[in-house]
Amino acid sequence: MTDVQARPQLTPLLSNETLARVERLRLRPNRRLTNRARGEHSVGTGGATIDFADYRDYVAGDDIRYVDWNIFARLQRPYLKLYSHEEELHVVVILDASSSMVSEEKFERARQLAAAFSTMALLGTERVSLFAATSTDERSATLQGCSGRSATRLVFEFLENVSPGGNSTIDAAVASALRVHRGKGMAIVLSDFLTTGDVSRSFNLLNSAGLEIFALQLLGPDEIEPDLTGDVRLVDCETGRTLDVSSARDLLDLYHEHRLAQQAWLSSQCRRRNGRFEMISSGSTVESILFETLLRRGWVR
Repeated sequence: MTDVQARPQLTPLLSNETLARVERLRLRPNRRLTNRARGEHSVGTGGATIDFADYRDYVAGDDIRYVDWNIFARLQRPYLKLYSHEEELHVVVILDASSSMVSEEKFERARQLAAAFSTMALLGTERVSLFAATSTDERSATLQGCSGRSATRLVFEFLENVSPGGNSTIDAAVASALRVHRGKGMAIVLSDFLTTGDVSRSFNLLNSAGLEIFALQLLGPDEIEPDLTGDVRLVDCETGRTLDVSSARDLLDLYHEHRLAQQAWLSSQCRRRNGRFEMISSGSTVESILFETLLRRGWVR
């Protein structure tokens, strides 16, 4: 029996086997909007921290404080010591927990992905905060400033206890996050984006705060390919409003046109801010999403 199989189940969100694979992955931001502190996102610089990286020839104008005088004494040639300048990436996970996420396992898949992304960041020595858009008190839907492997337990408990419901928008979660968040990095937004809010404004706010946007739209299989015939009554799960439709089949082409147009718009909104967008079916397993789709798209490495 392997160690992974022998361990107690760490969280009902992810199997131990999946979690072990997740722990070997790291997030792959496009930009280095990070903070000069700690973390695995590093750049080379001269004499910024105590972590030695390499030597190079001294050139006029270099800071002589970083010349290795021991080597100079032996070789009579100046070499400059280079250090690894470490940067801490702040990862903000924003989870849509509104009523529209309840259907077709969208919320369950979003929680699993939030757990996976948070684990990657924590094991990459990055700082993680989570915010959930619910209709409950904001404090019960917020987990701020976690770091280190031990914080995975806090992340799992938070996500296991978040309940979906209400009509809170993803925009409200973004606003809540930015009221307390400090630090540059990336914002991972998990939502079906079936919202009446102004997502473009929220994306602007995230971008202005120095957060690279990774937006993942989760739609159910029936939302991607609805099978409707005859007369139907549509019910808004968040407002309770109804709409009676005759000959629903005739409206499917219009529905698909609108759905694809929204995806194209969301994708363009992310690209304009140097972010990323992906639409995922909640019918896909979390393993295929992480280890096939997102790995292939370069979201993780």
